[in-house]
Amino acid sequence: MGDKTIRDWQREVDEWVRTVGGGYWSPLVNLARIAEEVGETARLVNHLYGPKPKKPTEAPQELGMELADILFAVICMANSEGIDLQDSFARVMEKYRVRDKDRYRNAEQRAEGS
Repeated sequence: MGDKTIRDWQREVDEWVRTVGGGYWSPLVNLARIAEEVGETARLVNHLYGPKPKKPTEAPQELGMELADILFAVICMANSEGIDLQDSFARVMEKYRVRDKDRYRNAEQRAEGS
C-alpha cells in the first residue's frame, strides 16, 4: 500500500463511496456505524484478552481489521462533513504535546515514589 497520508486515505474512501458505496450517510448514521464498529472491536478484545472465550461457531477476526473498520467509518464521517482529518490530527497531536508533555512521566515518577 505504500506510505499514504491521511488525506490519501480520505481521497481513496471518497472515490470508493462515490463509485461503489452510493453516497455518504447522514452524520447520525455515520456515528451509529462508528459505535457499531467500536462494539465489534470491544467484543474481539474481550475474546482475545478478557474472560469471555469465543464460541467455536464464531468466525475468526483480526484486531487490525476491526480497527481499520473503525478508521474507515471515521473517514466516512469526516468526508461527509468536509473535515480534513490530517489537519485535525496534527492539531490534536499538538494539543497533546503541550497539555500532556509531562503528564504520564509525572504519573510514572509518582508511582515509583510511593
